[in-house]
Amino acid sequence: MIRRMASHPGVWIAAGLWLVGYAVALGLARGHLPFDRPAVARLPFALQMAAPCITLVEIFVLTGLVLLLTRRRVIPDMLARTPVHRVALRETLLLLGYAAAGQVGGWVLGPALGYRPFSFHIAGTVFGCSVPPQRGEMWTWAIYNFVVFAVLPHAWFRRRYSNTQLNLRSVDRRNDALLIGVVILVESAFELVVFDHTLFSLSARQMLIAAPLTLTLFFIGTVLPTMILIYSILLPRYLALSGSRITAVLLGGLTYATMHLVEGWSDFSSPANVTLSLIFVLLQYFGPGMFKSVLTLRTGNAWVHALSYHIVSPHLIVDTPLVVRTFGILP
Repeated sequence: MIRRMASHPGVWIAAGLWLVGYAVALGLARGHLPFDRPAVARLPFALQMAAPCITLVEIFVLTGLVLLLTRRRVIPDMLARTPVHRVALRETLLLLGYAAAGQVGGWVLGPALGYRPFSFHIAGTVFGCSVPPQRGEMWTWAIYNFVVFAVLPHAWFRRRYSNTQLNLRSVDRRNDALLIGVVILVESAFELVVFDHTLFSLSARQMLIAAPLTLTLFFIGTVLPTMILIYSILLPRYLALSGSRITAVLLGGLTYATMHLVEGWSDFSSPANVTLSLIFVLLQYFGPGMFKSVLTLRTGNAWVHALSYHIVSPHLIVDTPLVVRTFGILP
């Protein structure tokens, strides 16, 4: 596996672009990142810059753990679930165009309603924000993403493919459950160490009210859209078109990152800040997107990443305090 990765041209291209991105970001930042990210704003500049690399190292550790835990299971033949090359290419291009249109729609709809532009994340997700989203903003974002990126694509493709072909059914429930449990434990521990511990400052009442609300909002607003659009439909088509699991993992990571182009913490006040914002979106989300791809390719079940590496960690752990602020939940 390591030898194949080391010799794969896509890995070298990704590594080169990663280094170039860092070099450009260092030159533009000049010792300060202009982002609205209260959760990490007090960290030294060097640590803020290093954060994506730290996350990437943890992802490599998690990937090794997943490979270890799945070494004895029968890896599903995802290629057998995909259409012929010509159909896969057409479906991929059409779905990517649809996803781009859906993103633009969110950028337009949010400001039209007096909110911030919508992306795969609502403003304040993971990193917090100086002005938390309004209640209507959060619900509108979640419903828009759920309908546009989950309900409609699933309805369209479900007419032609079974849930197994869409990688939405487990073929090894015991191993899937083991993976979900282990990844939740490891990633939750990482999140609790890396991010501030505002979760522990909440009262029992706030936790009891906000935790289910957080699960609901982020499950329909980003977890299901991510799972359906990218890992249920696009990822197996990347595999069919490239014939390479490594290429599919890289493309899955890239797609996941580009679906977050307009984050709530981004700063578009100058060309330099625009460039910094786009670079950091790619650095921040490329690694997690790759790991979600690995989980899906190893299990043939897109639910595994959704339940183990998305809804609980980071969103339940990191974003419950955001929901408390948005909804004004008293202690």
